[in-house]
This record gives sequence, C-alpha cells and structure tokens, in this order.
Amino acid sequence: MQCGKWWSLTILAVAQVLALSLWFSATAVVPVLRQAAIIDAAQASFFTSAVQAGFVIGTLVSASLGLADRIDPRHLFTVSCLVAALANAALLAAPMDSMLAPALRLVTGICMAGIYPIGMKLAATWAARDKQGRSDLGLLVGLLVGALTLGSASPHLINAVETATAAGAAGFDWRWTLALTSAAAALAALLIQLAGLGPNLPPMRAFHAGMVLDAWRSPGLRLANLGYLGHMWELYAMWAWMTVFLEASFRTTMPGPEAAYWARLGTFVTVAAGAAGCLIGGWCADRWGRTSVTITALLASGTCCCLAGLFFDAAPGWLLFLCIIWGVSIVADSPQFSASITELADREHVGTMLTIQTCAGFLLSMITIHLLPWLAGTAGWRWVFLALVPGPAIGIWAMYRLRRSPMARQLAGGRR
Repeated sequence: MQCGKWWSLTILAVAQVLALSLWFSATAVVPVLRQAAIIDAAQASFFTSAVQAGFVIGTLVSASLGLADRIDPRHLFTVSCLVAALANAALLAAPMDSMLAPALRLVTGICMAGIYPIGMKLAATWAARDKQGRSDLGLLVGLLVGALTLGSASPHLINAVETATAAGAAGFDWRWTLALTSAAAALAALLIQLAGLGPNLPPMRAFHAGMVLDAWRSPGLRLANLGYLGHMWELYAMWAWMTVFLEASFRTTMPGPEAAYWARLGTFVTVAAGAAGCLIGGWCADRWGRTSVTITALLASGTCCCLAGLFFDAAPGWLLFLCIIWGVSIVADSPQFSASITELADREHVGTMLTIQTCAGFLLSMITIHLLPWLAGTAGWRWVFLALVPGPAIGIWAMYRLRRSPMARQLAGGRR
C-alpha cells in the first residue's frame, strides 16, 4: 500500500536523523581521543575530511552510474545505511592512530552519498504547489537538511551524557558513541522501507561529463553555486571544531571535566539549532524569496564569525547564546541553494547539477576543516574563526548578483 505524503516524509526525516548521525560520530569523540593522546592534530582532521572526501567520491560514482534512478531509492538508502553502520562499528576494533581508521571513515562518507542526496530526492518527489502557486520545495528540502543537522548533532549529545555520568573526561568511554550511532543507522535502514514514493519521481537520466560545464556556463547556476561554495567554506569547519573552540574557552573559567561537558552539550545545542533554521528558512524562502533568505542567513553567520573571538573566554552563557544564533543562521540557507539549482537548471539536468554542486561544496569544505586546527596551533583558538569570514562575504555577493539577475524570476515562483 502506497503511504501518504506526510507519513512518508515523517519516516524519511526520522531515518535521515538516525542515519546521518554517522557523519560526525567519529569527529564527536576527537576531543577525548586528543586528550588521551590517542591521535594527534593531523589525524583528528583526517577523521572529518575523510568523510567529506568519501562523500565526493560516492556522489560522483552514483551519478555516473545512475544508481539513484536505476534502483528504488529506498533500497539504495537501506544498503548505504547498513554498509556505513558496519564501517562505523569497525572503528571499535581498529587502531585509532592507524590509516585504517580514516579509511573506514572514507567508506562511511561514500555511503553518505546513498543517504543524504537520496533523501532529498525522495522529499522532492512530494513537492506540490498551493492555490497561490507557491511550491513547498524549499520547506521539504529544508526538512531533509534539518534532519542532516540533527543527525550531525546527535553524537555530541551522546558525548555530553556520557561525560556527565562518567568521572570526567578521563572516564568517558568514547566507544559508546560509535556503537549507538551504528545501531541508529541500522534502524534507519529498516525504517526507510516504510516510506512511499511521491508522484514527482523523475525519469532516469544518464550522467555526461559535458554537463559539468553547464554549472559554470549558465549565469544563474554559476551565481547559485558560488553562493553555495561560500556557505560551505564556513559550515563544516564550524561544525567540526566547535567543541574544541568551546572547551578551550570554557577551560579559562571552569574545571576541566565541567568544561568538557558544557563544550559537548553546547556543541549539540549549537548544531541542532540549525534544524529549526532549515525549517524556518525553507518556509520563508517559499513565500518571500530564496535570495532574501540566503543573503540574510549569510550576513548573520558571517557576523557571528567576526564576534566569536570577542566572546572567547567571556561568561559561558553569552558565548553559548552567540553560538546558538550562529547555529541557526549557518545552515538556514543551505536547503535554498539546492532548491535554487532545482529551479534554475534544465529539468533533465537537475540531478547532475545538484550532484556537481554538492561535490564541489564538500570538496571545498575539506580545506577549512584542515585549515582551522593549523591556524589554532599557530595563534590559538580565539580568532581562528575569522578565517571563515570570506565564505559568507563571497556568498552574499553572489546571491545579491543573482537577485538582480532576470534569472531570479525562476526562483520560488518569482519570489526573489
């Protein structure tokens, strides 16, 4: 029996939250591994960047083989979840200071290509217009990116709970985070089979290398992609290193174990707050325009980049307040870049254009993920996030140019 729209979307969102907890499962335990001298700074960076690299590889392979269109997307989602869960669980037996650990994270990233984009594809099949001609595409994509955000935040909550119940950071068993997130992904593999397919499931379209140039030749696509790249320059580096930044700040005002607990809980709240930003941003963009939402969000997150150093070692409550605002704004624009590509690209090339956008963005994010700890090792954590400011600045410029372009009429039913 075919499930209805909102039942299917609810199942999809829950499955995404569970499965995407794997994305940051290993990164969330990095502070503990670093404190115990199990890994060094370079290895810590590889834990996150390996997932990004795997995701880029996975999306390109999936697009070139047309896997998302040749296979029931629910089946691809299930297989990807199970393989990723096994790779994540294998970290429990792998030497964390060996090359095997980043290799397993690479496999996890490859599998994410069968989860995150497939989830957005499934959500888009249910997009519809109301009587005023307004599409709910932005909200539906926001729902899925919000699920990614919650999934990425969940390992930090597990860490915070374990730290609170253990005898400080030294007593925290990081293996629980890996075990629980692996179990969550396995559960997601079962749940997704209960979701239905929407009426807008597109036909199969083969990947052609020449399509890559369309992402740059078309002025509208070029500007939307530049905006997305500016957004990605900031997003994952902030997510990856927020715990370390907060703990470095909190240690100036409170004991070590207490600082570790509040840093992990604060990171969870910061990242999870982005889920609300995705939903609010999607709702607003469908009604008032995609460039309006993206420019506002980029301006807010860029401002937080500038202020983070001023709030470092201030009262923890004030720093957490700033971080929550940052967490909401830094990802509120993300779904709207994907929605913009969907509306600006030729219909038969939408899947390829989204793949190119996503691959380029995650590839760029690997630079800042490695850049921040290097800068922190040189100058400390206080001002390190200033290195992310160019991303929002370029994004604002690109989306303002798109807003003034005639192609902006294609966005959100003419709502810029």
